[in-house]
Amino acid sequence: MVRSVSGKRRVASIMPEQNSPASSHSRAVRLWLVAAAAMIFLTLIVGGATRLTESGLSITEWKPVTGVVPPLTQQAWQDEFTRYRAIPQYRELNEGMSLGQFKAIYWWEWTHRLLARLTGAVFLLPFLFFLWRGWIPRGLKARLWTIFFGGAALGAVGWWMVSSGLGDTNRVSVSQYRLAFHLTLACLIYCAIVWTSQQVVSRRIPEVTARLRYGALALAVLVLCQIYLGALVAGTDAGRAFNTWPLIDGAFIPDAARLWFATPWWRNIFENLLTIQFDHRMVAYLTWTVALLHGFDAGFSKVDRRTWTEAMTLAVLVTVQAVLGIVTLLNVVPLGLSLAHQGFAIIVLTVAVSHAERLSHGVRAAQVPASAALSRS
Repeated sequence: MVRSVSGKRRVASIMPEQNSPASSHSRAVRLWLVAAAAMIFLTLIVGGATRLTESGLSITEWKPVTGVVPPLTQQAWQDEFTRYRAIPQYRELNEGMSLGQFKAIYWWEWTHRLLARLTGAVFLLPFLFFLWRGWIPRGLKARLWTIFFGGAALGAVGWWMVSSGLGDTNRVSVSQYRLAFHLTLACLIYCAIVWTSQQVVSRRIPEVTARLRYGALALAVLVLCQIYLGALVAGTDAGRAFNTWPLIDGAFIPDAARLWFATPWWRNIFENLLTIQFDHRMVAYLTWTVALLHGFDAGFSKVDRRTWTEAMTLAVLVTVQAVLGIVTLLNVVPLGLSLAHQGFAIIVLTVAVSHAERLSHGVRAAQVPASAALSRS
């Protein structure tokens, strides 16, 4: 590892031979992880559309294997439609819906489930190949297996979420508790893949202050928390209430009696529409403030150009996301703006996690063992 010092800047460089088998195998592993992350990103976008179009309860059965095949005959479609008409959502929201209208919401949910299955295949099959070839660094094997089993658990959590709107219930949508948990678990898996993808190839690692490192990590955590709160907003349709800004319910900080009227008090965080939206706003303000301070800190700390660019880019992205959220709220959550707001949140999360990983350590990143690469190439 070679270090160069210039003023207050110090950069660590890990540079294996560019044409070595270890280097090419590292790039292949990273490409696989990036592809898996892209699949999760797409699944998250379609999942958001599925929720916003109230399509998540259109498929009332969980068939992990045979469910990949959609209805292929008119009778099969009628059977699916009959099962849907037996749940509360149809009776309360969509009574009188035509078969054609049902197909529209069915395809959203089916596509979401198909993408989830494909994502699992995109992750597992190359992973097994790379394990067989010895291209996975020893220190990453346990982490990658954890990510895989986390993805498998995510499928079960998804059905657990959907089941909250089926059967003996009065709900016309899935539980916001389960929706938020499902989305956050998916984002955690996504973050783990993005984080890991940066640790399997050689790169220059900046030497920065502990304050910058912790600030970058805090931003990533805040963005993830904000996504969780956003899921509560989406799951309760809280965005369709209190469509004013900067005031909410007539004040910047609403009356405590209205924020905390439910008992026990913690239920307000998950069930009180005013509290749910207020929390989402306040964490947005906090995230924006931390992003700006982090960007200015990077500028005044005389870090390398890439670190400063990343910090300022993140500040700009958080600002754009905040403005997009305000515009979505003031327009009473139209579908197009809602999808843009949700999708852009994943982009912000991607940049935040990538930036935090790059600043998180000044030690060697995990590398594909050259001995294994040479012996099995």
